[in-house]
Amino acid sequence: MKKARLAVIGGTGLEECFPEEMKVRVGTPYGPSTPIFMSPEASKDVVFLKRHGDRHSVPPHKINYRANIWALHSLGVERILASNAVGAIDSSFKIGDFLVPTDFVDFTKSRASTFYDDAPVTHVDVSNVYCPELRGALVKAAKHNGSIVRDEGIYLCTDGPRYESPAEVRMFRSLGCSVVGMTGLPEAVLAHELGICYASLCYVTNMAAGMEVRILAENVVAKGREVGKSMQKVLLDALELVPKRRSCHCSNSLEGARV
Repeated sequence: MKKARLAVIGGTGLEECFPEEMKVRVGTPYGPSTPIFMSPEASKDVVFLKRHGDRHSVPPHKINYRANIWALHSLGVERILASNAVGAIDSSFKIGDFLVPTDFVDFTKSRASTFYDDAPVTHVDVSNVYCPELRGALVKAAKHNGSIVRDEGIYLCTDGPRYESPAEVRMFRSLGCSVVGMTGLPEAVLAHELGICYASLCYVTNMAAGMEVRILAENVVAKGREVGKSMQKVLLDALELVPKRRSCHCSNSLEGARV
């Protein structure tokens, strides 16, 4: 199977850049991955992983994050650019804005969150989960495309599939969280555990609970489609801005982590 150096993880829309006949599933110790689209150009070592599966059929709490990240790792992927739909907790955000987060808070509770369930006991440092090189490429690409983008903020992840309650959002705001989503974790941490660079392009599709009268999934999806073209352009441009060689420390994530 073709190897790849770069991967994009996202939802519906980006697959149009990758032909249907180039779609594969990769077997892993954790089960099969969701569809992975290979680039048709031999010179393009990029793959696209469709996080929610065909026809957006897999809800966020049922995504096999370990299989997906392991599959990309087995293909030789060293860097991942992810896209994540989010609701704004910080009221200074507007619908359609982008955020490239610098940190996270993980409020998921039902997901397999690590590759290291057995000996040797492994404690991976997550002080810098989001790769600075990839973050820089995303911010530069977004600005070049005229998008409003924040280059600092905290991503909060919940299990879903329900939206958060107004009380939960007030609590998250008190913790300093900027946006809330359902797909960014444990994805980012799992990539870090395998020494893969990871950064996220978050796009605001709605204001969080309590900040608007009601959150309708159909409206969130519609806004996602509206922002989709711009997001797609930013991600594809960012791929061109990624340095050929890594000078970050992401590949050393296991250094000193094992007991």
